[in-house]
Amino acid sequence: MTVTPTFLVGRNKLFREGLKSLLSGSQFEVVGEADDVGQAHAPLGDQTPGVVLLDFSAEPEHAADDLTHLRGILPDAKIVVLTETLCSQTLAACLGAGAHGYLIKDISVDALLQSLRLVMLGEKVFPTHLAALLVNGMASSAPARINSANSHGLSEREVQILQCLVQGDSNKMIANRLNITEATVKVHMKSLLRKINATNRTQAAIWALNNGLGSNVSPTEAAE
Repeated sequence: MTVTPTFLVGRNKLFREGLKSLLSGSQFEVVGEADDVGQAHAPLGDQTPGVVLLDFSAEPEHAADDLTHLRGILPDAKIVVLTETLCSQTLAACLGAGAHGYLIKDISVDALLQSLRLVMLGEKVFPTHLAALLVNGMASSAPARINSANSHGLSEREVQILQCLVQGDSNKMIANRLNITEATVKVHMKSLLRKINATNRTQAAIWALNNGLGSNVSPTEAAE
């Protein structure tokens, strides 16, 4: 088992002790901890963290500063935010600041470990109901959506498929919603992933949310 040095940041010492206990025996070995990002430091030698677990309880407007500070101290580490509630403003701020994961604290131990493994494989991990939250509360204006899509050369159909991804739709659901075939969905999916430089559906959905493409989509007669 490959060990991943892990750093904990959070004001609640009891929570940090609980995390250390939960991670004990797993590949995620805790090598350091701090009360807040201002006290975080880079351990020396081969104990440089591969992942940082940030117990985030500050105001949303501080999220970007906190993550930027951590990235400055531990530039090669993946940063996973742990929080009590799913706040759209904090989520957006963390996404924009480069967080690799955003998890709610009531997650099971097995789910936490699996999420951390995915993060270490290069995935971005967020709650499954991320899409609904942001669709309802964070959609940008139409001009912003159009400008963002145009700047990346996305077609109208590709934008619609991105919006479906944000809502968590499978290829079959997208095909039914847009009145096209699953094969056509796959062709468009491959094209849009290349255009926005995403490697999977989750990254594409996060890109769409960050670029104001989170509004609801309805069937249209646009060309395939």
